[in-house]
Amino acid sequence: MSHDAGRDTSARADQDIDGFFSTARVAARREAVELPADSYTHFLIDLDDPKLAGVRGMDYEEFSRDRRRAPFLQELLGSWQALYDEPFTGVTSDGTVRPDLYELPEHPGVDPDPQQAAERLLTVLTEDELQLLRHPLTAREWRAWSNPEFVVHRVGLRLETLPDETVAAVLAVLRASLSPEGYRRVTGAMTLNAVLGELVDLPTVMNDRSYWFSLFGTPDPLAPWGWQLFGHHVAVNFVSVGGRHVIAPVFLGGEPALTEQHPPLFAAREAAALELVGSLDAGRRARAVVYESVLDPAMPEGRLHPADERHVAGAFRDNRVIPYEGIRARDLTDRQRTLLRTVVADFLVLLKEPQREATLALFDAHQDDTWFAWYGATDGSQPCYLRIQSPVIVAELDHHAGVWLSNRLPARFHVHTTLRHPNGNDYGRALVARWHERAQ
Repeated sequence: MSHDAGRDTSARADQDIDGFFSTARVAARREAVELPADSYTHFLIDLDDPKLAGVRGMDYEEFSRDRRRAPFLQELLGSWQALYDEPFTGVTSDGTVRPDLYELPEHPGVDPDPQQAAERLLTVLTEDELQLLRHPLTAREWRAWSNPEFVVHRVGLRLETLPDETVAAVLAVLRASLSPEGYRRVTGAMTLNAVLGELVDLPTVMNDRSYWFSLFGTPDPLAPWGWQLFGHHVAVNFVSVGGRHVIAPVFLGGEPALTEQHPPLFAAREAAALELVGSLDAGRRARAVVYESVLDPAMPEGRLHPADERHVAGAFRDNRVIPYEGIRARDLTDRQRTLLRTVVADFLVLLKEPQREATLALFDAHQDDTWFAWYGATDGSQPCYLRIQSPVIVAELDHHAGVWLSNRLPARFHVHTTLRHPNGNDYGRALVARWHERAQ
């Protein structure tokens, strides 16, 4: 954004884009973006507001058709389709994929639970449901996931259209594939989506079954296969290959990301990150803090996106070039590097413990080439954005403005997080390639 835009905090910088988004979320401003003193409940929209009343009673298909009429959304969907149509190469830092970063174990252990749960799911589905559920391992539908509440691509089975027995079988696949903490994190985000649907009285648009589920390939103890779950504020891609599990890309978030009954989704992650950035001395802080605010007028044109805001590794960004920024981990103290690893471990919490440790070992091997970037104040007084990036991980946390809540500026109770394995291992692609090389 230009410096002129940063000076403008008048009504011109806070115009509705389409009723759900406003220019304020991307308008640079010199003033600090203070965190609201009140909880998210202060920003609940009146249930009689046309924004809510106008779509009340619609199911997810009707709501999606209604949203697609918005010119802003048509433009956004067009850009997403163009990205989806690109051949997959993978996220990079400079446009060149680094080879030989990901290897399969020579003596793989076998975890039969995901395969067995997937096979049980197959036994409870009708022929029509099986046709919708199953895709070849190489299908481009892997890359069709998205995180809005409206439908972009229809891939797999929609949970809310299935009988309870079938939904339970799908959730059993998740439970068998994820760590206990990871399962709670994913289903917690799904539950918060239902809470949001209740808060705005739109349960047919947002609920804990507003998600699509697919299987890719044939479940097997060693040969590559996987599953995908995606919908509002949840997208998880799981691949099992040669004794390794890959869970990436991941998108998890919430609006609100906490309630009186549900603890914050990312409390431990944010606490460790704030401890890390708060411990930096002046010299390290000057390198790590790329922008003093999440709406800093020093940001270049195009850095802020009206839908993604600051995060750069979300839906349809499979081939994005993301230059490193911030401070290198090798320039941190031992304690700070430990805190950085703690944050990364929480991003990897969906993996079962042996798989998580293997992935953390890969992170450790590249820690000297790992970068930590922060936008915002370092004392927790403002919303923030963070990114941890290396040849083998891109992990982001971003505080967002309201969509279904009325806060026009970013706030901690609306959170987006992303996780990717750059240089070609999203969707386990690099490890699947290794598998096929070994099979020759």
